[in-house]
Amino acid sequence: MGLLDILLGRTRAVAPDLDRLFALPSAAVSLEAAAGFTPTGQGAVCFATVEGAAFERTHREVRELLDADAGRTPVELTHDSYGYSWLVSHRSPGELPVLVNDLHAVNSTLETGGFGPRLLCSLAGFVDDDGRRLALVYLYKRGTFYPFAPLPGDRQQRDNALELRTRAVLADELPVEGDLGRWFPVWGAPGL
Repeated sequence: MGLLDILLGRTRAVAPDLDRLFALPSAAVSLEAAAGFTPTGQGAVCFATVEGAAFERTHREVRELLDADAGRTPVELTHDSYGYSWLVSHRSPGELPVLVNDLHAVNSTLETGGFGPRLLCSLAGFVDDDGRRLALVYLYKRGTFYPFAPLPGDRQQRDNALELRTRAVLADELPVEGDLGRWFPVWGAPGL
């Protein structure tokens, strides 16, 4: 980075580091101890919708890789109301490390297939005894995590206090996104 970049406030893009996903299981232990949230066993990878034979081939590879595990719910491809695609993995709540492997495999396969620029985020879902939901969202292009806590009901409102408390709990566990403006809401995200 040069002096002109510093003066103009430009920064270099952070290279995605998918291995950061592997920190989720230990972060989940801290999250449960401090806030009572446990994994739901659901997670998803979001990417800008892609059409064409090359993507279909890569999507088939992802499904074959993850669905090879006998006795599990197949990985599903869904689309949200904003036009994004989600590959959703379902595991039992006690299999967070396996779920993280699924998310890593989906991201890696899409990246290897040339679809890295289309990747947006990955998330793992959590819930507490009161039924409050929380997602830990990994921003692919930033290499950071942030919490997303929607309030129950049809209103699209967030539990900002819970998100900030979660940030404090996970500060030593995960690279938490420092710019709150990048804590994008993922309304209706599958896996949450």
